[in-house]
Amino acid sequence: MPRTSPDERVRPSALTVAAMGGTGGAGAAGGTKGASGAKGAGGAKDAGGAKDTGGAKGTGSGKAAAVEIAAGGRTVRVSHPDKVYFPERGFTKLDVVGYYLAVGDGIVRALHDRPTTLERYPDGVTGESFFQKRAPKNKPDWLPTAHITFPSGRSADEICPTELAAVIWAANLGCLTFHPWPVRRGRPDHPDELRIDLDPQPGTDYGDAVRAAHELHALLDELGLRGWPKTSGGRGLHVYVPIEPRWTFTEVRRAAIAIGRELSRRMPDEVTTAWWKEERGTRVFVDYNQMARDRTIASAYSVRPRPRATVSAPLRWDELDDAEPFDFDLATMPARYAERGDVHADMADHAFGLERVFELAERDAELGDLPYPPDHPKMPGEPSRVQPSRARH
Repeated sequence: MPRTSPDERVRPSALTVAAMGGTGGAGAAGGTKGASGAKGAGGAKDAGGAKDTGGAKGTGSGKAAAVEIAAGGRTVRVSHPDKVYFPERGFTKLDVVGYYLAVGDGIVRALHDRPTTLERYPDGVTGESFFQKRAPKNKPDWLPTAHITFPSGRSADEICPTELAAVIWAANLGCLTFHPWPVRRGRPDHPDELRIDLDPQPGTDYGDAVRAAHELHALLDELGLRGWPKTSGGRGLHVYVPIEPRWTFTEVRRAAIAIGRELSRRMPDEVTTAWWKEERGTRVFVDYNQMARDRTIASAYSVRPRPRATVSAPLRWDELDDAEPFDFDLATMPARYAERGDVHADMADHAFGLERVFELAERDAELGDLPYPPDHPKMPGEPSRVQPSRARH
């Protein structure tokens, strides 16, 4: 796909037209009506200068009038549609909504029936932000929730999106990034995804993550598993392996450690599972703790809170070498999606077993466990959480 210059500016109205009123995949996402903008009372133009064509109706007067968005058979109200969320690019809240309409089937597939934490930026990426785990009290009645338990022992009800309207409703709240658990609502204690996070450390970059991903691809093949890669929206890569929901978080985390250790054996100068940053060096870190309870990864198609409005882009394995993380953003992803659709759509058709991965783990049993995140209670067999340099003193 064509790459965009870091200095390129895309007018918000142009993106809104493409995402909400385009023909092909974009305008049809989620069963939405085509629309080129939002019209207030009296036929006023929206903030970007585009007249309403029927898909997004104004509910007030003036350029900041709320609009109603048709999404999958429901109507969702979007307030302050012209609020600028990404000043560097000029993207507005309505542009974010238009983007999620354009990739509707893909984002719903990634979130479907999963307890989801919302990363909210009500005033855009330059304003304050927060993570919302508990379902808002004013959530729609049609939006389901799941009761989940945190490592602390406390619990909460989290939203579980099952349709595009839920995504648009969350975007109206300023949610840019969706963080779904690797579980479904019906089995909240048993992951159905093994997520492998390849995180480049200082001195490394996306190209290093790609090389690690290719070796991971070969390892997964040997284990009888299949992975689906995506960009993180930054320099890293995520690889998802759909699994049978038979194991606990502790067991699936153990599988992630086993894969990470084997990968680091094969690429000792390029890959590490060292939890402490001072021990990682200039290598790609396999963040095994992304499989710990209550640790989540930005979903496929999520917008990331970065100045260029990059997104987490699903890829095919043969695309990794030619892709660049900045290729995929709020402006470019709708066209890619319209052309290729959701390249991870078939992931839901698979569920693998982890028996051969646990054989790897048994081989490494003498190595013991690795540290958990600091917000987790101390686990049986877990090594000290004291930073090595401090422990020596």
